[in-house]
Amino acid sequence: MRSSLPKPLHRLCGKPMVMWVLDALSGLDLSRVVVVVGHGSTRMTKALAEARSPLVPLEVVEQAVQRGTGDALSVALTAFGDDDTELDDVIVLPGDTPLLRPGTLAELVRVHRTAEAAATLLTARLDEPKGYGRVVRSRDGRVAGIVEEVDATGEERAINEVGTSIYVFRRSVLAPALRRLSPDNAQGEYYLTDVVAVLHDAGYPVASMVIADPTEANGVNDRSQLAAAEAVLRRRTNEHWMRAGVNMLDPAHTYLDSTVVLAPDVTLYPGTILQGSTRVATGAEVGPNSHLVDSSVGARAQVRATSAERATIGEEADVGPWVWLAPGTVVAPRSVVRPSLGASNPEGDGPSGSFL
Repeated sequence: MRSSLPKPLHRLCGKPMVMWVLDALSGLDLSRVVVVVGHGSTRMTKALAEARSPLVPLEVVEQAVQRGTGDALSVALTAFGDDDTELDDVIVLPGDTPLLRPGTLAELVRVHRTAEAAATLLTARLDEPKGYGRVVRSRDGRVAGIVEEVDATGEERAINEVGTSIYVFRRSVLAPALRRLSPDNAQGEYYLTDVVAVLHDAGYPVASMVIADPTEANGVNDRSQLAAAEAVLRRRTNEHWMRAGVNMLDPAHTYLDSTVVLAPDVTLYPGTILQGSTRVATGAEVGPNSHLVDSSVGARAQVRATSAERATIGEEADVGPWVWLAPGTVVAPRSVVRPSLGASNPEGDGPSGSFL
């Protein structure tokens, strides 16, 4: 049976979920990025190459046997070569947190280095912490460990500060700490969370930072959470383009992939869906109820109630309503396309392609 749970290669706003996670690293000075997969490393490598990640060098390693998050990090460390220094910090992110912002990670690294900590946790305070590992602190308020919910006592489950599975570690102490992990727990796995207690008990300083917006660290574990994450990313995408000069009459009902490119003074009406490599030039109007995939719209064109895939619409063209442009259609500049009239061009050269 094929699992219905979201995977790192599931797409949100036109981009694999893992790429949103990697985007959160964009504000950091990185020497190496390693992605650990349980299976399907070939697909992951291909997807990362197609996404043209700016993070280089980027490597994919496979955790052949799933023995927990602690073991996954041990596998990741095998990708580090002799050119990597033990003085480096290692940032650990789960592959299902697409809402994490670069600024949050940059601040976490700053806190880690300021505290000269062996490990720094990103934590969150939740009204409903069910399902998360609880952050346990010593009497002096310092982080002493993280207890997974299945292993927590009733008192520990009452704690509302939770781990987000996002860490910064001092590399020189990380590998020895991982070797001290034990699968003696309810799931029989090597928990990465146990590294915190190992370092604390060994006398190393462990720091923490409470995230300002807990939704940034939300994991995506089912279809409902996938839809909720995509709604947040679409809202962020729309806000980006509106600040760049794009007009949206109803942002809540305007759907843009992150890969779409819009020029200033574009106007998008409600029900507009733009996907893939779609490009819209300045002054163009799209919608209402238009769906364009991998298409281009020229300057000052009007595209109303139109569906198109891999189509080219020239500048000042007037298309729709109720038009379908078949793949490969080229609408010449200043052409008029209607469902009953076909196409006309007052300047002589008509568009090529298929029209209703």
